[in-house]
Order: sequence, then C-alpha cells, then structure tokens
Amino acid sequence: MLSLRAWVELAKALGKFAIVGAAGALVLWLNMDRLLGLGGEPIHAAIGHAVALAGQALIALTGALVLIAGIDVPFQLWQYHQEMRMTRQEVQQEAKEAEGSPEIKGRIRAMQREMAERRMMDDVPKADVIVVNPTHYAVALRYDEKTMRAPVVVAKGVDLMAARIREVASEHRVPIFEAPPLARALHRTADIGDEIPTGLYVAVAQVLTYIFQLRAATRDRVSPPPLPKIEMPEA
Repeated sequence: MLSLRAWVELAKALGKFAIVGAAGALVLWLNMDRLLGLGGEPIHAAIGHAVALAGQALIALTGALVLIAGIDVPFQLWQYHQEMRMTRQEVQQEAKEAEGSPEIKGRIRAMQREMAERRMMDDVPKADVIVVNPTHYAVALRYDEKTMRAPVVVAKGVDLMAARIREVASEHRVPIFEAPPLARALHRTADIGDEIPTGLYVAVAQVLTYIFQLRAATRDRVSPPPLPKIEMPEA
C-alpha cells in the first residue's frame, strides 16, 4: 500500500480529478449568468438553454478526458515496458534455465568423461598390442582379420592416462611395444573406435606381425623373433 507505485497511482487519480473538476468549474464560471437567468425564462426556452449548457459541459468534460488519455496512455505504455524488462539477475536465471546450470552441465560432462574412460579401460585387455612412447603416449590396438578390415584403436591416452593403460595392459599380459614415432602418429591421427590411417598400415602391420610371431614363439617355446625396424611414412 505504501509502495512507490501506489503513490504514483494516487497522484494520477488526483490529477485526473483536478482536470475534470477544472473543466467543469470553467464551464460553470463562463455560463454563470445564463444559469442564473434560466429561472426567469419561459419553460420551453429554459429547457432549450439548459440542454445547450449541458452539451457544452459534456464537450468540455470530454475534452478533459481526452487530455487525460493523451497523457495517461503513453505513461501506461512506458510503465508496461519498464515492468516487462528483466533485471540482470532474471536474465542470468533465464539463461540458466534455458541452457542448463553450468555446474550441472560440468558435472554431466565429468560423468560422461568418466564413463567413456571406464569403457575404454574395459577394452584395453582385449587389445593385441599397446604402442607406447614409452611414457608419454599409449595407444591400444586390436585386430581380427576375420571381422576387421584394418586394426582399430580401442584406447589411447597421454601422461597419466597412458600410464593407466600400460598398467592395465601389464595386469592382463597385453604386449607393450615401444615405438615413439608410431605412438605419437597413432594418437594424433586416430580416435578411439576408428581404424588406423592407411599411411600407418605398414608400420602397424610390422608391429602386429612381430607380436603374433612372439606369441607363437612363446607358445612353441622357441627363440623369439628379432625386433622389427618400424617403417614410418615420410612426413
């Protein structure tokens, strides 16, 4: 009741009353002699003059109301637009509701990243070989000649993630092959779930051939094959 808007509305009401009252008072003051003379006129003439005075009063009051509307309508429109404008806090809140809270979105991204890393680590034991840098990069490759057209990257990482991949590979006896240029090239050019680039076919084939021969030699208890010299494509 004591808000600024309440005082504004009260002032507007008093202003409207003052304008209408002033218009009525002006009509009475200008026609005071005619009003006083109505009592001495014949009835028909008095009625005619009274109707004319009432018409003038109506015109004056209508003019006053038009004046009030000309002032009040623009003010009401301005006030409406001001009330429709949102504060900075409301804009920020609406942005949060429309796009989602940054904290929640960050938490969702973190959970998605954790789930992706967990799935990736679950695939490391299925790899045929881990190509390493030897410490900064690690790329896990899997190849099944019956179902795959080319070797596929099942996991990759750098630094701490690379160390974790090597640790899991060691726990599950997945061969680890040191080839720094090849590890860097695989990490840079192939995403998880992708086939290796065609330019690295020869190098990866040399690694996998050595791993399969080493596996057979271990099974047959014969001398292991010599380490291959990896042929990297020219940059």
